[in-house]
Amino acid sequence: MIQPNENLRRHIFGRHPWIGFFLVVLLIGGCAGVSQPLQDEPLPPPENAKPLVAQIIIEGNRLFAEHRWTAAIGKYEEATQAQPTLAEAHYNLGLTLYRKGPVSASRLHFMEAADLAPGHHVIGNAPPFRKYGTVKSSTPTPAQDGHFGHQH
Repeated sequence: MIQPNENLRRHIFGRHPWIGFFLVVLLIGGCAGVSQPLQDEPLPPPENAKPLVAQIIIEGNRLFAEHRWTAAIGKYEEATQAQPTLAEAHYNLGLTLYRKGPVSASRLHFMEAADLAPGHHVIGNAPPFRKYGTVKSSTPTPAQDGHFGHQH
């Protein structure tokens, strides 16, 4: 005698094996799509940071952790002025401005960080960027007709 579960299995896999295959692929694909938690904390100084700038960023990160937004903003501004090419300093400044408000003030620094570190996993996938959609470079690029953002 055939058990009810066995009868169902024969029905799905015997008569229409592609349905069973589809269900297995769907199950495996669904598990593979689990996203990593997004970071909403300031970044540590990178290896290429000048020693003094690295110290300033570390101090800014401490102030950020204490929710002392205004003081942290001052430190990150100091870091961006001392070494303007550090994406992490711009990202941290943007993140702190995002937390303190106004949010609009943070956009410039998020875009600068993305321009300085294209492909940086944390910068490109940070929750504040989701408000602005896909992160794109703020540097104008030529259109197919060779013009920068305008048409004739």
